[in-house]
Amino acid sequence: MNYHFITIEGNIGAGKTTLAHLLAKHFNSRLILEQFADNPFLSKFYENPKQFAFPLELFFMAERYKQLKELVHTKDMFHNITVSDYLFTKCLLFAKVNLPEDEFRLYQKLFEIIYQQLVQPDIVIYLHAPVSKLQVNIKKRNRSYEQSISDNYLFEIQQAYTNYIKQHNLKTIYIDATNADFLGNPKHFQVVLDALDKDYDSGQHYFVLP
Repeated sequence: MNYHFITIEGNIGAGKTTLAHLLAKHFNSRLILEQFADNPFLSKFYENPKQFAFPLELFFMAERYKQLKELVHTKDMFHNITVSDYLFTKCLLFAKVNLPEDEFRLYQKLFEIIYQQLVQPDIVIYLHAPVSKLQVNIKKRNRSYEQSISDNYLFEIQQAYTNYIKQHNLKTIYIDATNADFLGNPKHFQVVLDALDKDYDSGQHYFVLP
């Protein structure tokens, strides 16, 4: 396999972590999962976004950096592939949606300093699902602090991802995850494996699940 650092991205509830676990098991790879539950500001943010957005985003950026910087400084002799369920740039995308302009400009300066120090993925798998499907998944996994997430908020995040991927011409496997069931339907997972078996130019490469 030509890709040694694979990142899975998508909106809240798109199925990133599930797919990351499956890929890591299949390739016997190192797995990096976002530690969102460790963020002490997360539940407070959903209750009062204006007050807690900035500390929320700073904490996420610091934690993501701490995880991903190890890829620069450490080598894993047992795994030559790494799978992550987030792209570091999601810091900037969520901050753009959540922060007022003056706070975002400060946050962006910090992000740009940190971003240069990190290894970037060889390929991104982007899971796209409509907001209605995301809401079903969010309700199903039943995290209490997520239950009040609005359709409009999910749509804003969706737009931020879509615009970023297009503008930066990332090498992206773009999967329509509207009916995705990677755990229950082996054919769905096989689409991802087959996609990873190919070489691509930069840009988006679209796949539909059977």
